[in-house]
Amino acid sequence: MLLLQRAVALGVALGYNAWVLGAETPASTSASSSAASGAFGSSASPVFIKDAASRVNLFVGTTNGGHVFPGATLPHGMVKVGMDTDSPGNHAGYDANPIYNATGFSQLHDDGTGGAVPLSLFKLWPFASCGVGNTFEECQTSLDGRKTLRKVLPDGSPDDAAEPGYFSTNLSTDIRVELTATRRAALHRYTFLKATKTPRIVVDITNDGQMSSTDPVMDLDPETARVTGGAHFEASFGPGRYHAFTCVDFKGEGYELGPPKEYGAWLADFPVEQTVTITQLYTSFTDQLGAMFTFAPNPNGTTSILARVGVSFISSEQACANAEAEIPDFDFEGVRSAARAEWSELLGRVQVNPSGVDPEIVDLFYSSLYRTHISPADYTGENPRWNSTEPYYDSFYCNWDTYRTLYSLMALHDPARFAQIVRGMLNIQQHEGWLPECRGATAKHYIQGGSNGDPIVAEFFVKFHEHAQELSVDPNALYQALLADAESQPPNWDVQGRQVNIWKSLGYIPSDVWERSGTNSKQVSRTLEYAFDDFSISQVAKILGRTGDAKKYAQRSENFANVWNPNITFPGQTDIVGFMQPRFANGVFNLTDPRHCSIHDPLHSTCFLNAQNHDGFYEGAPIVYSQYVPHDTTRLIKLQGGNSKFISRLNFIFDQDYFDSTDEPSQQIPFMYHYANRPGLSTQRSRQVIAEFYNTSVNGLPGNDDSGAMGSYVAFYLAGLYPLPATQQFLLSSPYFPEISFVNPVLNTTTTIRANGFRGNPKSGTGGHVFVKSVKINGKAWKSNCFIEWDAFTSGALIELELTDDINVPCGASTDALPPSLSTGGYD
Repeated sequence: MLLLQRAVALGVALGYNAWVLGAETPASTSASSSAASGAFGSSASPVFIKDAASRVNLFVGTTNGGHVFPGATLPHGMVKVGMDTDSPGNHAGYDANPIYNATGFSQLHDDGTGGAVPLSLFKLWPFASCGVGNTFEECQTSLDGRKTLRKVLPDGSPDDAAEPGYFSTNLSTDIRVELTATRRAALHRYTFLKATKTPRIVVDITNDGQMSSTDPVMDLDPETARVTGGAHFEASFGPGRYHAFTCVDFKGEGYELGPPKEYGAWLADFPVEQTVTITQLYTSFTDQLGAMFTFAPNPNGTTSILARVGVSFISSEQACANAEAEIPDFDFEGVRSAARAEWSELLGRVQVNPSGVDPEIVDLFYSSLYRTHISPADYTGENPRWNSTEPYYDSFYCNWDTYRTLYSLMALHDPARFAQIVRGMLNIQQHEGWLPECRGATAKHYIQGGSNGDPIVAEFFVKFHEHAQELSVDPNALYQALLADAESQPPNWDVQGRQVNIWKSLGYIPSDVWERSGTNSKQVSRTLEYAFDDFSISQVAKILGRTGDAKKYAQRSENFANVWNPNITFPGQTDIVGFMQPRFANGVFNLTDPRHCSIHDPLHSTCFLNAQNHDGFYEGAPIVYSQYVPHDTTRLIKLQGGNSKFISRLNFIFDQDYFDSTDEPSQQIPFMYHYANRPGLSTQRSRQVIAEFYNTSVNGLPGNDDSGAMGSYVAFYLAGLYPLPATQQFLLSSPYFPEISFVNPVLNTTTTIRANGFRGNPKSGTGGHVFVKSVKINGKAWKSNCFIEWDAFTSGALIELELTDDINVPCGASTDALPPSLSTGGYD
């Protein structure tokens, strides 16, 4: 546990000031670490952004489909307290468009998801007055009855504000609402006008984001106004249901609140005074139900009422215990300050030099980095399905979105958290048989790709195997979990594991085989995902000395070629030949138009989850998926006719708008020019993507944030890096900053990438003095301009880039300057 203790000591005990203000390295630092981080290891690098949380814009992507959560939470906190609206895009509750009404302030959300609206549980709502007579019975307590607009600022935006760990809004009813959070509890502050005589607060037990509650229970205490309750709710992207509970307490800020003046349960728009439970109402199967209180106003000034809300997936009693333990004294500013400090310490581990950089780029970077730490959520102690002392993480929504970039970014600056997440994943596998894939609120959700937990745990092991035991990750348990995904077919591969039996026998997923244990769809995209999953397992097996397994899974990872049809020509483009295509069990290829599911699809098809879709692809066109062989791009280039044709195909994908910035299968495409020895084109394409699709406005994302997947993708692009999970390599470009550094508190190292002669970033992403001409690591010439190794981060290093305006720069002079591929032995 030494490394984990060191991480906790550096990140928590020393706290905000230690990292952000550049405190000296603790005395426990080993001599070897100090040496590694000495003259070149940049431990002496200046702290450019002293309060990284101040550069976060929480409202990026909060309208037009980004589904970003802008409320209050801790890094990976279970509670995510925020505003809910009546927007049709209220997947994270909020919408920045002021035409939408606020409907409540609920305690649990996800970030950037699709599917049905997740969570949005246990809303609170304030009333300053009700109806003509301002009586208890006149209060319209239902969602539609109580909803109201927010105040609007002169620029037309809603009067909302947020920072990491805090959210506020001013409602059109002249009530100010402020929110902050701990891991399993929220603290609300409702401030009413001084003239308010009857401040009231509603507690909503039943209205989640889908209006799906059943079996509600609720009790209120007429003396203390404590409310306990819970209900069953529907999973948002899967077939299951889950049970959640809450516990709400109230306190006056600056005055003694006293017992409520009025109290009662409510059904729809009918509050019934003097009732204490919903069994005193005539309820039906899916009613809107809750409690309401009228409190005494502050006799000596403005009335502010605090509401402490605990949440649990175990019981109401545990929800109360969570709130009492985490917010014992209702100290709103104390909770807010602690949350802000935790965020600033975490984000401050990545430092950028803002000199000569558009401030929006700095804000975009830290806003993107922030969103990578919203999910998955730390539900430790809240697992209702089995007892365990291991961490329990949830909101894997979904691994298919996040495995490509999110965890590789976490490895650079937050490996202790990464280890906890992996431990939690392994514990799920030990109790459920397979690694989690898509999961929310303890319920299994539908898998989008392969067993994409494999590259996540493999990413951890490849980079931290030397420290696994000290981080309490059992290498044997990790490997057994990978083998379960690779070798054992589950009863339902739509929610866990893979369709592995036919994968092992045929080497691809055929179009015409129906099995009872899952849906016959996504056959080609699953084949490609399974291939990469097996590659990631091969890398773990190699480290463990399991030579036979390493060879076996490396060979299975080449199965992508089994769905490559060299005889398909792109319509109207005779020079683009060969595509990934569906294939029957007898070996004969089926045909899916390479334009299928793209914006140019003549049939305007969609490739979302639908059991009738047998076209073979999920959320991406064949022309996009035909580029997805991240572990052996060299072989893919040969299949596509060599470097020149490969580059022409990539150009066609971009120039004809087949590149889809909204979806994960396209993410690596801008960097693929590296493998054809044209890294300058990668640099330009990736910068054009940022310029065209990403900014810090409320519609600054082109699609769903996907639980931070898009945030991590943007952060890597801005850092001038792109990862390949489960390997030791990062593809290299130029950062948007003169300098960027990553502090790794577990390894106690700092690695800095410095762009010598930095001249800024072209606004359009085109051209500029941004192309990497040469690389030095710790003062020595490095072999490649196209990739760097993980060693630079484990030992601490200064990576110096010499930049040029020549887009034609190559990867280097030697044969090993190209990024590795499996078929060239690059990972040996």
